Amino acid sequence: MSHSTTSRPLVLITGATRGIGRAIAEDLAPDHDLLLAGRDSAALEELARELPDARALVADLTDEQAVGAALEQAGLLAPDARLDAVVHSAGVLVPGTIEELTAGEWTRSFALNVVAVATLTRALLPALRAARGTVVTLNSGAGWNAGAAGGAYAASKFALRALTDALREEEREHGVRVSSVHPGRVDTDMQHELVAFEGGQYDAERYLRPGSVAAAVRLVLTASEEASIDVVSVRPR
Repeated sequence: MSHSTTSRPLVLITGATRGIGRAIAEDLAPDHDLLLAGRDSAALEELARELPDARALVADLTDEQAVGAALEQAGLLAPDARLDAVVHSAGVLVPGTIEELTAGEWTRSFALNVVAVATLTRALLPALRAARGTVVTLNSGAGWNAGAAGGAYAASKFALRALTDALREEEREHGVRVSSVHPGRVDTDMQHELVAFEGGQYDAERYLRPGSVAAAVRLVLTASEEASIDVVSVRPR
């Protein structure tokens, strides 16, 4: 990752209070300055107090105006703003068959998993270009394969993969690296939701630890200057 003018790179992480996002924040905290983004102000502030050099950035990521106001307040829209990386970890699971899912549920899946990623990234591009920074999207195994009752989630992750691939080509000339990280099943709250929906028995030993995904994100962010780690797949053994 290219470094900003300070000695510690500045990284914005969405979905930072739970699961993979929290593991990424905890992993990066010792040697990065962090902006923790999301809508749960109490949880964000609590985590920011626990980590060194971390600040909360409170906004509903699906509300473009609210996100813009929060970025403005954080100084990320200023002409001299620099941001070393954004890690898009926020996401929502909308399970159900095509027969069951309503238009509103499809919209909810795409609003956070795709559109919010695009609009936040667009707002941050000047700061990312100034730092020759990195964009990381947390995708999924569902970004490659779709199964029964997972159409809305997989479709959003297929779309996120397309967004990430397009962004990588568009930003190459600006020196911004773009990476897509595809974890398999991870021991998180979302996994509990999915297993409950499937009617299965939860066994944490079958799944990745969030810290294993955080390690993959660190690899992407700390790749040497001439290297871009475009796609990473992390699977349970």
